[in-house]
Amino acid sequence: MTIPPTQRLYLDDAHALRADAHVVAVRDGALAVDRSCFYPGGGGQPPDEGKLRLGTGTTLDLAGAHADEHGVVWHVSTTALPDGLVGAGVEIEVDRVRREAVARHHTVLHILNTIALRDYGGWITGAQIAVDYSRIDFKLDGLPPQMRSDLERKVNEVIANARPVRSCTVSEQEFISGDGLLRTLEVKPPVHDGRVRIVAIDGFDAQACGGTHVRHTGEIGTFHIERAENKGRINKRLYVRLESPAS
Repeated sequence: MTIPPTQRLYLDDAHALRADAHVVAVRDGALAVDRSCFYPGGGGQPPDEGKLRLGTGTTLDLAGAHADEHGVVWHVSTTALPDGLVGAGVEIEVDRVRREAVARHHTVLHILNTIALRDYGGWITGAQIAVDYSRIDFKLDGLPPQMRSDLERKVNEVIANARPVRSCTVSEQEFISGDGLLRTLEVKPPVHDGRVRIVAIDGFDAQACGGTHVRHTGEIGTFHIERAENKGRINKRLYVRLESPAS
């Protein structure tokens, strides 16, 4: 049976945390639904976790999600799935606290990579986002203490301006012929239905990204570079943390 690609609700609304859906397939302890707000992982961002509620009242914990080569998002259950799920109506819900923590880190890495490229010629060579910290690698000849302190200051200035964060899509051809939307040297942007999603921080930056982000930079909190490491002659790694924004 051919399973149609999952409708990814987060692409149009990155703040959608719950959705009504129907189960279309079950396989190896995971289930696919027709529409989902779960981010399946990618671009350094881990997949969402959360819950799935059945019409019977049973709640299943979802430990993550992943997308296959056909665009189907599989939601991984921590417990055995009951029989007869295909066709059933369900409610899926993303862990809000975890999603928001990851979104804050993802957005601050956009700010950091823009400043690193604009002011120091630093292209991204890798990134990994977590709930309580993130790391990002840049192609840089050096990373002296003054550069680190300048990066911290400049990133926090953008955060303090509470700039709105929005997304849109462009055709793959528009993206290829455009300028300044790519930040990585080797990783291609995610393409869905022939379109590339662009995440823009108003008045500051726009870049290709399939992940989830905050509504405005003021939601990020205070940015700190915890430490730096050399990962090769011209590859530098930064470990960063965030203090929660004032409520």
